[in-house]
Amino acid sequence: MDALQLVALVAASAAVAGVARRTPVPAPLLLVAVGLAAAYVPGVPDYTLDPHIVLPLILPPLLYTAAVESSYLDLRANIRPVALLSVGYVLFATVAVGWLAYELVPDLPLTAALVLGAVVAPPDAVAATAIARKLGLPNRITTILQGESLVNDATAITAYKVALAAAVGEGISWAGGIREFALAALGGIGVGLVLMVPIHWLRRHLREALLQNTLSLLIPFVAYAAAEEVGASGVLAVVVVGVFLGHKNWQVDFATRLQEEAVWRMVAFVLESAVFALIGLQLPYVVRSLGTYGMGDAALYAAGVFLAVVVVRFVWVYPATFLPRWISERIREREPEVDWRAPLVVGWAGMRGVVSLAIAFSIPVVTDDVPFPARNLVLFLTFTTVIGTLVVQGLTLPPLIRLLKLPGRDRYQETLAEAQAQSEASRAAEERLDELLADERNALPQPLAERLRTVMERRRNAVWERLGAVNELTGETADDTYRRLAREMIDAEREVFVQLRDARRIDDEMMRTLLRRLDLEEAAAYREESG
Repeated sequence: MDALQLVALVAASAAVAGVARRTPVPAPLLLVAVGLAAAYVPGVPDYTLDPHIVLPLILPPLLYTAAVESSYLDLRANIRPVALLSVGYVLFATVAVGWLAYELVPDLPLTAALVLGAVVAPPDAVAATAIARKLGLPNRITTILQGESLVNDATAITAYKVALAAAVGEGISWAGGIREFALAALGGIGVGLVLMVPIHWLRRHLREALLQNTLSLLIPFVAYAAAEEVGASGVLAVVVVGVFLGHKNWQVDFATRLQEEAVWRMVAFVLESAVFALIGLQLPYVVRSLGTYGMGDAALYAAGVFLAVVVVRFVWVYPATFLPRWISERIREREPEVDWRAPLVVGWAGMRGVVSLAIAFSIPVVTDDVPFPARNLVLFLTFTTVIGTLVVQGLTLPPLIRLLKLPGRDRYQETLAEAQAQSEASRAAEERLDELLADERNALPQPLAERLRTVMERRRNAVWERLGAVNELTGETADDTYRRLAREMIDAEREVFVQLRDARRIDDEMMRTLLRRLDLEEAAAYREESG
């Protein structure tokens, strides 16, 4: 892939993702569909996933952004269902899907079928997060899906390595496989634990936001590479570091947080868009690689593997949800009540993605002069499973959730809790201000002291105002109107600064300084809605 092709891929995928944000269709689905269509457009070059790029260069930053945005406390509260899905389910799916594929496909060795099972076992972190964010799922379901997708890649990659060794005749035993899995998991967690404290110390003590953000961009690659270098799981190392830094992010200065959020949102947007477009663009290569397998037979095998992947997830999810609750009174007391609808959504939300394809592409054609059996068919079945889950499950998940009438997030209660938290914080700030102003060293003219109180009062009232009535003429809350008027005033000031620059009454450097002050004022006055 040359530079022009890379630029074209990023630009086109970003444009499609931008269009998707204005439609009810989740961006991953539209990107895959456009990629599939573009794959056969004359003049579009062949884009082939390179596992040496995807796994060490694309997967770490995507996992890191998901880990930083996750909640350590929520993950800890849901560690049992997350572990059952991210470890237990992946291992179960590896064996179950592998065995079903072995029974379905003639002449497919069991070891090669287990490789296929490991490859298609893990639901995708990017797809799960994107779909959950778009649908506004209940908090607990979202936490479980995100927690599963953070860890399951490590389980699947380790299971794949064990199955691959068996497939090419390296004679690995079950005990050896379990030992390798334990070492990879414990090693990845250990590397993450070793790195997270010194990295956080650096983030707190670097005084320039630019240097801090440069460090931020390096963190996922450093954690991944360090773990892989010692034979541990780079995925788990990235997740451990990301969850810790996200939990401690409040200790970093505001300039770093503001820049970091903007930088990582852009990085995640570009990578996610390109990744899903790349999935669709693999179609010509995968079809050509079938070789001696007939398209009719291959399509039949693909349908069977897809159904196996879907059914096996439900076979695991329902017992894993209800059996522990039935057996343990402690679990029933500690965890909220669950009905049949929540595991149905979790089961149907198992979209596969780029990690499965990247692992499949990494299957060697020959290892130590031993060819991997049915490599091309495994690649084809992986591709069709990824496309099938993204399209079928991704398109039907929103109407399924609406049909089930799951209780969504209670926006009123969330706003009420936010208002109460802000009120308590404002009282603490007011008491601190009184203490500071009582000291003669902090003496301020009365207008400036009142300005501090006004800003504090404004923060306290803004959230309560969102709970109040709206303007009958505009449909705005008082908070909305305040922000709109503040921006109008700032826009008027901005236009004057530009006019003064154009009239040569101030130079460009001074204009940029003045505009930056206005930008900070606007950022303080207007809180961008998420989404």
